[in-house]
Amino acid sequence: MAELADAPDLGSGDANREGSNPSARTNRPSRRPAPEGRADILLGNEFFAMQVTETSADGLKREFKIVVPAGEMEDKIVSRLGEIGRSIRLPGFRPGKVPLQLLRKRYGTAVRGEVLESTVQGGSAEAIREHNLRPAMPPKIEIVRAEEGADLEYNMSVELLPEMPEPDFAELGLERLVADPPEEDIDKALQRMADQQRKSEPVERPAQTGDVVVIDFTGRIDDKEIPGGSGQDRQVELGSGVLIPGFEDQLVGAAAGEQRTVTVTFPEAYSSPELAGKEAVFDVSVKEVRERQPTAIDDELAKAVGLETLAELRQEVRDSMRRNFAELTRQRIKRELLDKLAERYDFAVPQGMVDLEFDNIWAQYQAEKARVAESASESQGESAPPLEPAAEGEPPVEAAAAADPTAPPTDAEQSAAAEPEDEETARAEYRKLAERRVRLGLLLAEVGRKHNITVTQDELNQALTREARRHPGYERQVLDYYRKNPDAVGNLRAPIFEDKVVDFIIELAKVAERKVTPQELMALPEGNDAETAAA
Repeated sequence: MAELADAPDLGSGDANREGSNPSARTNRPSRRPAPEGRADILLGNEFFAMQVTETSADGLKREFKIVVPAGEMEDKIVSRLGEIGRSIRLPGFRPGKVPLQLLRKRYGTAVRGEVLESTVQGGSAEAIREHNLRPAMPPKIEIVRAEEGADLEYNMSVELLPEMPEPDFAELGLERLVADPPEEDIDKALQRMADQQRKSEPVERPAQTGDVVVIDFTGRIDDKEIPGGSGQDRQVELGSGVLIPGFEDQLVGAAAGEQRTVTVTFPEAYSSPELAGKEAVFDVSVKEVRERQPTAIDDELAKAVGLETLAELRQEVRDSMRRNFAELTRQRIKRELLDKLAERYDFAVPQGMVDLEFDNIWAQYQAEKARVAESASESQGESAPPLEPAAEGEPPVEAAAAADPTAPPTDAEQSAAAEPEDEETARAEYRKLAERRVRLGLLLAEVGRKHNITVTQDELNQALTREARRHPGYERQVLDYYRKNPDAVGNLRAPIFEDKVVDFIIELAKVAERKVTPQELMALPEGNDAETAAA
């Protein structure tokens, strides 16, 4: 749940506004007293008066009317034009002697825009500081009046960070599920590795179930060749069930060099509607029969995967399983922690932050929905190859699912088959999820701020290295991307920060350990729904 750490740094803004920078404390010019309801804004080395009026205070929302006198704006424009006049060179004028009217004619519009922007930015920041506000997001500005010769008037609306509760993590009860790999699971893993290493050798005899036959084939329906229904040098393991029911059975007993005619009927539920339920005839040429050779689970298997002994391989498999279980354990306790925090702490959150989070979630939902629809359309509209190449000892999952009507549907097929969800209901559910994420994000960010939890540069470098390794062959491009886009580094920093805060809270909580089976550890927790994504 990387989103939880996307909450603003609750401490950095306050420190800057309070003048933690020594130069900010010592180099400011003296401030003239401002009348009640007025504030002074520092632009350059001069203060300018402005009128700040709070017009609305509703929950976490604040609205202000800010007015800067026309005279103050004019003084700043003249000052900026003077700076330009001292630095530019115009034909016929000595440096610093260009008339103000000429400068105003040439640069007045640009300078006025520059002064307007800096005045609004500075004035807004000063108003926020003067009222001791902690904004959740940048303020929204609406210019009401900015004509030349008139007072600058604009409205500022800002949402504030809520007052955070003081969590008592010592009273928080959590359960850590722990599983150890059973020996039989290690045996199964070793057997799978041995199966993947199995080789086959040509034999001079008819094919038997379990053999691999190398074939060329061409399929026809009503004497018309099936699009995608032909192939060469395809390896098929007889009895694997990868191909259309009945196809492999009719090749049992075939010898190298033999021609066979295989007649099958496509399942009614076949993925291509134009083939479903139809009878097809395949002309098959058997080019070779190969017998699968047994692979012993011994030191030779270990050497085939880069180790020396079976004992080392067995320990490596055990350690790998333990690492996977440890990650599952962490995910489960983190999910439980976040669920309990969400239940215990309910406070108002800035709706602007919720809107942004909802927009992000909804965009992902729509993109996934489009991807599933496109996948379903492709599987319905294109002729799926009736035969799929099978790697020795490891039939492709997708091919088996497409050819075998008894195979369970894929996730995409389940999603495509599901009744379309009412959009209004979906939006409501995802908005609840967005609010949960924002609330948890603010809570974790506050815990991190109060306890000085930070992400070190070394941790960030490690995350950057891991990210680069996820794109083999493009490591340099990945590193360059993050170097040129500092804001993107936040996407790497956020989950690190979140994990460190979560670890900190778990250390304080009451954690009871319970041993479970791997199946119990891997089972989805109760209430598994969209909110799981928030964990």
